[in-house]
Amino acid sequence: MSSTPSRLQGRPGHRQISADVEMARTQKNKATAHHLGLLKARLAKLRRELITPKGGGGGGPGEGFDVAKTGDARIGFVGFPSVGKSTLLSNLAGVYSEVAAYEFTTLTTVPGVIRYKGAKIQLLDLPGIIEGAKDGKGRGRQVIAVARTCNLILIVLDVLKPLGHKKIIENELEGFGIRLNSKPPNIGFKKKDKGGINLTATCPQSELDTETVKSILAEYKIHNADVTLRSDATADDLIDVVEGNRVYIPCIYVLNKIDQISIEELDIIYKVPHCVPISAHHRWNFDDLLEKIWDYLKLVRIYTKPKGQLPDYTSPVVLPYCKTTVEDFCMKIHKNLIKDFKYALVWGSSVKHNPQKVGKDHTLEDEDVIQIVKK
Repeated sequence: MSSTPSRLQGRPGHRQISADVEMARTQKNKATAHHLGLLKARLAKLRRELITPKGGGGGGPGEGFDVAKTGDARIGFVGFPSVGKSTLLSNLAGVYSEVAAYEFTTLTTVPGVIRYKGAKIQLLDLPGIIEGAKDGKGRGRQVIAVARTCNLILIVLDVLKPLGHKKIIENELEGFGIRLNSKPPNIGFKKKDKGGINLTATCPQSELDTETVKSILAEYKIHNADVTLRSDATADDLIDVVEGNRVYIPCIYVLNKIDQISIEELDIIYKVPHCVPISAHHRWNFDDLLEKIWDYLKLVRIYTKPKGQLPDYTSPVVLPYCKTTVEDFCMKIHKNLIKDFKYALVWGSSVKHNPQKVGKDHTLEDEDVIQIVKK
């Protein structure tokens, strides 16, 4: 059952296939858990080698892939060729993205910008991700590098063949360290100089035990560390934490071409989590899609109020939901503003009184009004 060195020699791609095959062959039970954990760790390392080849050689990011981030959020459109991504993008943004009935039309990322509820949202049409993109096939490597910088991913699927495509695209993104609609594992991990592996679990574990944790960490040449499992964790969870390069991005599955299905089928689709059915061609259900995009981006709009004037409700300052303190607001406007900051007056749901005098650590909420008082 143990893997022979000869089988895992050669190029990372070949070694990845043999690790994949061995994992499929290994029966899952308590006795094989740490062997599977070891194989998963080996696989994760091989995938990393494929993504970031040693020596950092090779050309630049590739024409059209270094799209500057503009606006308040960035959304990446991912999908197979000819599912209607370009039609959706051009109809949403009014941006011309070359549309044709043959496959592989879009060969570079095409940026568009939409304004919604006062926010500027950048849309990127990422070229069709084909199977094997994570292994460096096609131009998948650069495409997914851009996908990693997005605040939200829209996986565009053909409503007539959604599940097969959905699985393939998810696997491609997962293999590139993108975790969709999930939170980082609740695992504490700290390397140390001596003392061996110290494992603490604050709740019962169905997969990880000391032996499995040690074998996974040994694959990374880590022999001294404190590991705290605060939830029922898997080997994959531990590997994600050790690798440390995972990104956690919300995702909406956009099921296109609903003009080709029945009302009954549409009712079923509406019950699928994270899904929005649309027709890009007929512009059906765009309102639902935009509303869901807004919910998943969790942007916070803050209105400014100059002294002695009414608040400006036309152009809010838009903050990401994880950075909504008064200090974050000041930094978004200009870094010098925080130097002259004395206090702020805030109206809205984040304060008990209107207005309330607050300091720079106060957390703002959507549609608050703020007035900055300088020293």
